[in-house]
Amino acid sequence: MKSEGNTPVAGSPDAMTQHNDGKALTASVFGYATPTDLEKPKGIVPLCRSDIVYSTVQVLKSGGENNLHAHPAQDGIWIVLKGRAKFYGKDDALIGDLGPLQGIHLPRGFFYWFESSSPEMLELLQIEAIDKSVVNKRVDATPRKDFETHVQQF
Repeated sequence: MKSEGNTPVAGSPDAMTQHNDGKALTASVFGYATPTDLEKPKGIVPLCRSDIVYSTVQVLKSGGENNLHAHPAQDGIWIVLKGRAKFYGKDDALIGDLGPLQGIHLPRGFFYWFESSSPEMLELLQIEAIDKSVVNKRVDATPRKDFETHVQQF
């Protein structure tokens, strides 16, 4: 098996699917490449998703920061792939100033916002676990930016 660029090689369908208690379980194989056509301040590249976990890479140009908010049902892990990121909490208190391959864990209900803090484009790996016993609704503490004009979905 051979792969082109960052396209991963997946196993055979038989190898990718198993059965447990009568339920089909299918593994997913994915890759990531920096978007070359980012036109908005922020881009979101989905990697994988299940009913209790998902992962994306958020790509931020200057001005791609978000607002102070929390996710009552999500524990989040953020890892800087490229660039630098500053994470802030309530009252704009600095939580972390992170460079490549450094990260932060934000527990459910923790208010935060982040911004790119270097001239190069920021690439942030986002991994979120979802507590299905809690309503999964974002709570904004400050006004949210217009998603349509601010964020590009890939």
